[in-house]
Amino acid sequence: MARGHSPDLMSYLIVGVDGGGTKTKVIVADAKGEELATASGGGSAARPGQTTHAAEVIAQTVAEALAACERTGEIPRVLCAGLAGAGREPERQAVREALVRLEVADLVLVEPDATVALEDAFGDGPGILLVSGTGSSCFGRSPSGQFSRCGGWGLNIGDEGSGAWIGRRALSIAAAAADGREPETGLLPAVLAALELESSDGLVFWASHADPAALAKLAGTVITVAATGDQRANSLLSLAAEELVTHVRALARQLFTDERAAIPVALAGGLMERGSFLRKLVEQRLKSAVPGAAVRAEAVIPARGAVRLALQSAKARG
Repeated sequence: MARGHSPDLMSYLIVGVDGGGTKTKVIVADAKGEELATASGGGSAARPGQTTHAAEVIAQTVAEALAACERTGEIPRVLCAGLAGAGREPERQAVREALVRLEVADLVLVEPDATVALEDAFGDGPGILLVSGTGSSCFGRSPSGQFSRCGGWGLNIGDEGSGAWIGRRALSIAAAAADGREPETGLLPAVLAALELESSDGLVFWASHADPAALAKLAGTVITVAATGDQRANSLLSLAAEELVTHVRALARQLFTDERAAIPVALAGGLMERGSFLRKLVEQRLKSAVPGAAVRAEAVIPARGAVRLALQSAKARG
């Protein structure tokens, strides 16, 4: 099929993108918003100096999704990308301009990841969304429509309770255990095995080259060790859960006046998947820290929220 538009206006395509620090998810949908195909790629967060790379990852993943639904070469009518880091205007604009140059769609929208995730979780309604993946952040909308956020300051300042934060702390515990400053813990041999290191001597070199995505992969190691009953691994995850719940409580007070008020809460991100170890800890702690929290059981799929926003824009264009 030649590159260009479908002759039938109502057969146009729309695309929703969820771009995080570790992975990118793309959904291609038809003019009714029905999903046609999905594809996954590497990280496409809108980080300073990496916006061109982010756009290229998105474009490649979109191409794979188009191929999956046998619409290769067709230009979607609207693409909406919700990206980590896109809350900063310079990065958001840079990614959008790069996507326009790559001709990924007739109309390109780039939104903060919070916008598309909230759309999928609550639509236009009130609620608080807690995200823990490579990074962490919390977003909310009050019953009157006021938006607020907390966290998401990046690994050097915050991102408490995130995969990268857990990974960095696990390295510190492993190093302290190697020194004898910490009691023996299964985290030390498990971290060394995960990093394919023969001894703790290699930790400094590995850590000096590790980006947030690499650190975040260690969170899975911590969860595995915690499942064996290791006290240090369990205490680290308990601390992570406490930090995450603090985000929710802060927004509950800002947007709903009182953490005891009825508050819809949704959990998203790789570490908050239903049934995950950390999610269970967060849900348990919420019961006492934010008594009014009503946790949504359904999965939050930010790319689906991006599809909805893209569809709204497509319809507005006529």
